[in-house]
Amino acid sequence: MAQDAMTGSVGGSETDAGKVVIAAIAANLAVTVTKFAAAFLTGSSSMLSEAVHSLVDSGNEALMLVGLKRSRKPPDDSHPFGYARELYFWTFVVALVIFAGGAVVSIYEGVEKILHPQPVESPWINFVVLGIAVVIEGVSWLVALHAFNARRGDAGVFETVHASKDPTIFMVLFEDSAALVGLIIAAACLSADLLLDQPVFDGIGSVLIGLVLAATAGFLAYETKSLLIGESARPDLVRGVRALLREEPAIERVNEVLTTHLGPEVVIVNLSLDLRDEVSAGEVEKALARIDRQVKERFPEISRVFTELRAGGPVPG
Repeated sequence: MAQDAMTGSVGGSETDAGKVVIAAIAANLAVTVTKFAAAFLTGSSSMLSEAVHSLVDSGNEALMLVGLKRSRKPPDDSHPFGYARELYFWTFVVALVIFAGGAVVSIYEGVEKILHPQPVESPWINFVVLGIAVVIEGVSWLVALHAFNARRGDAGVFETVHASKDPTIFMVLFEDSAALVGLIIAAACLSADLLLDQPVFDGIGSVLIGLVLAATAGFLAYETKSLLIGESARPDLVRGVRALLREEPAIERVNEVLTTHLGPEVVIVNLSLDLRDEVSAGEVEKALARIDRQVKERFPEISRVFTELRAGGPVPG
């Protein structure tokens, strides 16, 4: 039963996340080849940075799909609580790849172009490719934004990201946002290069794109790290569990309700309870069965409930 709860709850949230990730992969693959072709034909550093950016994004989203798939593996002897945290590991790897594969390469290429500026050939090719990329990336961004808004309700963007236990959707949203910002930077710097006849602006654009990627990677790594090392469940779930426990006649006092997320929809609960002195051993067994059943029925994301029992009386100081 616990195994079914673990795999089923993850699968329920995977559908929307998987659609968002697949849409992002399709968008990035559609523009990566054209960006590389434009960079090769024109010699633009900014366009090369954008091509690397799209290539890195494509690889990142493939890694997120790997995380989604591996997180659904059922528990086994070596991982008795399942593999749900695989999703958090692979999204953390994505943040590192954005920094190393995107930011560092873009900044290096930009510095080289600033130190050794060369004119951009056939600049109109870059603007055509950038225009197409804006349309494609914009569609992907809207798909991710729709899924993100469906999750956040009336909460703020950063508040939702901080509270979210599913990194896939906000990861894609921030990647796509960084991509659109990068396209705007590339267009602006290529325009400055063309209008002012100063090739150094092309290098500056590449450096700025790298800094955007570095900032995005840092933010995503920070948020994903918190999930990877273990976050508690949302406050209303903890309050709800406490309220259920207070309705149980056999319980004298609820000492602790400790929770941790193994995955977006997989929560483990540890309870510390004081039982009434007059409760018999048989009644204790029935009470624990009721608690386990009611907690899981009320909150389907809870897959396991562990209980520490103590005799009634004052809590030690």
